[in-house]
This record gives sequence, C-alpha cells and structure tokens, in this order.
Amino acid sequence: MSFRLSQRDKDIIAFINQFRAVDRDSLVDLFFKQLKSPVNACNSVMVRLYRLGVIERTQQYSPTVYLPVDAKVKKNSQKILHFLSILDAYKQMCTYSTPKQVIVEDKPTGRKGGIEPDLFCIFKGSPFWIEIQRNQYSEQKMQAKISLYEEFFFSDEWKALQWQPEDRAALFPSIILITPVRYAVSSDHIRIIQVGSIYELMEKYKSSTKSIKDGRKKSNPSNGIKINLT
Repeated sequence: MSFRLSQRDKDIIAFINQFRAVDRDSLVDLFFKQLKSPVNACNSVMVRLYRLGVIERTQQYSPTVYLPVDAKVKKNSQKILHFLSILDAYKQMCTYSTPKQVIVEDKPTGRKGGIEPDLFCIFKGSPFWIEIQRNQYSEQKMQAKISLYEEFFFSDEWKALQWQPEDRAALFPSIILITPVRYAVSSDHIRIIQVGSIYELMEKYKSSTKSIKDGRKKSNPSNGIKINLT
C-alpha cells in the first residue's frame, strides 16, 4: 500500500497522527493552499487516503475531521474539540513562525500525576508549554496545576529533556495559559503568561517591544511579556 503514497500523503498522515484530530480546512491551509483549487484538491486526496485505510474520519463535524486509524477517541467525543483547539494554537503560531520540536499532549515527567501540557514547542527561539483551557476552572485548581510545574522545576529533571540545547544552559519553558478568563495564579519561579490566543500573545509582545524601543518604563511589569520571541 505504501507505494501508492506520495510524500505529501505521508506528511498528511504523520500530521494527523501527531495532532490526533485535524479538520479539512486546516489541511487545506497547511498542505494545499498553493494549489489552484485547494479545497477540491484536499477533498480528493483525503477521500483517497480514507479509502486506502490509512486515516479515519468523522463527519459529525463540518468540515470533516480526520483521525488516526488507531484513534483512541470516539468519533463523537468532545475530546475532538480539545485536539482541534490545540491545532488552532499551532496554526496561529505558524502565521508568525513554524514551531519546532512540537509535542502534542506532552508528558515530560513520564509519570502519572505529573504535568501534562497540551502542547510543547519551541516558538521563535523560546520553549513553551501551552495549556488550553476551554472550560472555566476554580482558582484553586489552576494554582494546583501551577504547583505541579513548580514541583517539576525544582526536580531538575527538565534539564535532561531531549529538546534542551547542547551548547548552552538548559531552559525551563514559559507556561502559556490560553484561556478566555484570567486566573489569579502566580509563581516566583516560572514564567506564566495568560492570553486568550496566540494572536493576543504576539500583539502584547509587539506592544512591549515598541515600548522598550520608545524608552518608556512600564509601571506594571506584567503588562510586558519578557520572553525571547526573536
């Protein structure tokens, strides 16, 4: 069967396996946008891959959502919307710079009960763990989540993660909380950024950079995002 797959086919299958649930329009943006009729081309390719049995699909959503053949989520599961939210954050980053070392549902501790960020990536030169909160939680639950990150920080185990740079000191990722609400969470040890979207993150970064260039001092340090996004 594999001889019938082009490199683009293989890239699409790998991408679906990586993100667990990918909608048709995202595939159009990421793999077919340069073609004359991108939607038609995408539909044709995805129907062929589905018939070959190398991907699954669910038509409970419009446009169609594609899944890995060994998907552990049911085709009507709400978990699909969660994976699509992760994909949306990734796509927003791609409008600025393609993230590297992408890990969906990262489990850096390797232990049950440890931190489980929705996404890890290196974006514009900086490592991030991204938590996407589609539902509203209590302040206590969110602070408990931050406490797990602090626990991992003090373990020093993160210094041996495979993506760490070999030529300089290890970096602990900044934590991005993508949430429609703001939580009163804090940490003296790790950087926490709360935004509604990656677009908002980048707008804040642009505003912060402009203020620095203009020589204006910030009265509230939380107004500026002090991260390397170069």
